[in-house]
Amino acid sequence: MSRKVVVVGAGFAGLVAARELQSAGIDVEVVEARDRIGGRAWTDDRMGAPLELGATWVHWHQPHIWAEITRYNQGIYASPDVDDAYWLSGGTVHRGTEEELDRRRERAMDRVYEGSRRFFPNPYNQLSALDDPALREEFLAADQRTVFDELADGDFSQEEIDLTDAYWSGGFIGEPRQGSVLMAKQWAALCDHNMAAVDAQTLGFKLDNGMRGLYEGVAGDLEKPVRLSTPVTGIAHTTTGAVVTLDGGEEISCDAVVVTVPVGALGTVSFDPPLPAPMAKVVAEKWNSTGAKIWIKVKGHHRILGMAPQPYPVNMLRSEVFTDDATIIVGFGSYHDRLDLDDPACGQRVIDQWRDDLEVIDCTGHDWVADRWSGQAWATPRTGQFTDSWHHFRDTGTRLHFAGSDWANGWRGVCVDGALEMGVTTARTVIRELA
Repeated sequence: MSRKVVVVGAGFAGLVAARELQSAGIDVEVVEARDRIGGRAWTDDRMGAPLELGATWVHWHQPHIWAEITRYNQGIYASPDVDDAYWLSGGTVHRGTEEELDRRRERAMDRVYEGSRRFFPNPYNQLSALDDPALREEFLAADQRTVFDELADGDFSQEEIDLTDAYWSGGFIGEPRQGSVLMAKQWAALCDHNMAAVDAQTLGFKLDNGMRGLYEGVAGDLEKPVRLSTPVTGIAHTTTGAVVTLDGGEEISCDAVVVTVPVGALGTVSFDPPLPAPMAKVVAEKWNSTGAKIWIKVKGHHRILGMAPQPYPVNMLRSEVFTDDATIIVGFGSYHDRLDLDDPACGQRVIDQWRDDLEVIDCTGHDWVADRWSGQAWATPRTGQFTDSWHHFRDTGTRLHFAGSDWANGWRGVCVDGALEMGVTTARTVIRELA
């Protein structure tokens, strides 16, 4: 095919889309604003170990990532077991085993996940309930509810509510009081409606060679190198082609363009004609994704898990990496501006929430919300957005196409799986369109 497609963004969605387009004989050019590939998946060597500054965990029940793990001959290993779990409730630190902590939060989590079978009999057909007259109004109403609304009409203790708060502060990587509970119910549906399976798929296993073992593998299969440090400032799109304008004024004419820029950064690109109103509304509102991930290094070896509700700056924390004489712990908080990711004093305050006897050596991370080229961590919908947001980007009516985990049918946002799904799906759509 003597066709040309420009792919904007060299995260997993962009790289896989380019590989798929290339396999159909299409001339593909990938442009990336950053000076590296991977997007919000970024394995970097810090604090004496390879750390995942963005996407981290994988699972064999995630079909698209498992296909890539198989293709590039990667291995996985389990996150460390926990010796001691600590959870904050009512201003008091409680201590027990991870199993005990899970038992204490299971009843509330089951209530949050309630209805997942009815709403999502096929979780990859996320909006099927809207076509069912018996479910439509209930489904729309659920999109206006939060995880706390689900607990409001039950006899749940403050401890159960605090544990739910802590978990979903990390899960939404944003304020759980603003997030649609339908996201939680879909996660359950993707995991056989089971709390333990949700935990295993989102926090259980990591790649032997890190995420870079995969994204470098995909990039290595491309015939053309990715053009790094090449931001896109404008895209003119018609029913027959597109013109991509780069920072500096260079223009690339093409038969189609695939944009993998997340919602938080779509405002950096000017579209001609402008995006339709439903899309523009999502870009203006953004997702409920305001938090940050922090890595904290402490002296000695400690296998710990911590949970804390709002307004604590870190809401979920667990040991992940062991060096000769230290432990590197990962934490998640709902508000990026409550954390100084590179300040050990900040890391010490976080650890002190649960264990004031541990000494922090260093801490690090990357502020994805403040990053101009992402503007968010993973995509988590606000109330009302589950049924009125992502699906608008599926068809523009022109040769402008969107891919990326923000638009996935399955694991939208939180896992690489969704980015891979949309990279392949969008590329195949373009191939059919150009053929």
